[in-house]
Amino acid sequence: MAHPKRKTSKTRRDKRRTHYKAVAPTYVACPNCGASVLYHRVCSECGHYRGQLAIEKVAAV
Repeated sequence: MAHPKRKTSKTRRDKRRTHYKAVAPTYVACPNCGASVLYHRVCSECGHYRGQLAIEKVAAV
């Protein structure tokens, strides 16, 4: 493992950590039922993904 020869300054350390940005996830309306769904995920309401049935949902009785 590498061992530092000099102490890393607070400025240098903080500059390295500046690239992280918290981003809220993007929601879209499901084209089949209109529920809000995360991108690239199967709709939890109807089970469709990209216009095709991915998961068969059981209707509540």
